[in-house]
Amino acid sequence: MALSKALDAFTAEIDAVLDEFIESPDGPEARLFEAMRYAVLLGGKRLRPYLVVASADMFGVRRACSMRVAAAVEMVHAYSLVHDDLPCMDDDDLRRGHPATHKKFDEATAVLAGDTLLTQAFEILAGHETHEMAEVRSDLVHALALAAGGHGMTGGQMIDLLAEDQTFELPQITRLQAMKTGALLAFACEAGAILGRASGAQRMALHGYAHDLGLAFQIKDDLLDIEGDAATVGKRVGKDAAAGKATFVSILGVERARQQAQMLADQAAAHLHDFGADADQLRALARFVVERES
Repeated sequence: MALSKALDAFTAEIDAVLDEFIESPDGPEARLFEAMRYAVLLGGKRLRPYLVVASADMFGVRRACSMRVAAAVEMVHAYSLVHDDLPCMDDDDLRRGHPATHKKFDEATAVLAGDTLLTQAFEILAGHETHEMAEVRSDLVHALALAAGGHGMTGGQMIDLLAEDQTFELPQITRLQAMKTGALLAFACEAGAILGRASGAQRMALHGYAHDLGLAFQIKDDLLDIEGDAATVGKRVGKDAAAGKATFVSILGVERARQQAQMLADQAAAHLHDFGADADQLRALARFVVERES
């Protein structure tokens, strides 16, 4: 309950920052910004920006700085969902209980909205207000580019598309999800350490936490695709089974998948041992990702 209240309070805080960043201009380009605002401000768990701020808090980073990075991460995540829902990708009409961006607007506008969200995220990271040290800003830009690129999120999406026509075993599924979902989560955790100029060992501990958290999160998503309902989950369920895709659940079975998710959540929390009570928010989040219903 404490984490749930903290997430609700944080959601209001990050939404206000995102609302400020994504303008509402006049002129013919206004439709683009309207689609961006729709894609970002329509809801969501705000898990990735929360990870940025929670990890940054451990190193005493000013909230004004970490919230900028948090907003950038959420913009990249929103862009990925907009593109993921397109007919040429996963072809989903529903996102967060509402029409997907390409259904609310049109496919071309959705593509441009995603492109602009991604671009603006790097603009925010490069801004002097994000950190006074150019080296830190450069490290953030470099790390996010790696997480979002061909060896991270978009590479994972490519493998996910291939999974519809190929037989994947557990190692391939694990790698797919570590790239598609885990890479951006890892950046979110490491971003706080980058802002706080943490040691290499501290960054590695947070990376290990995020890796296990990301896999636990995806296994829970796979379970919700089997056991959840669209009204609660906020998107179409049963789509992976209908497409014949291999998932953690299809390979492990429901009960073993549930056990694996819990083990990974516990393992994620164990990476934080040396941070003591400062990491309690992140430990609670590891429990949250496997207990959530949406």
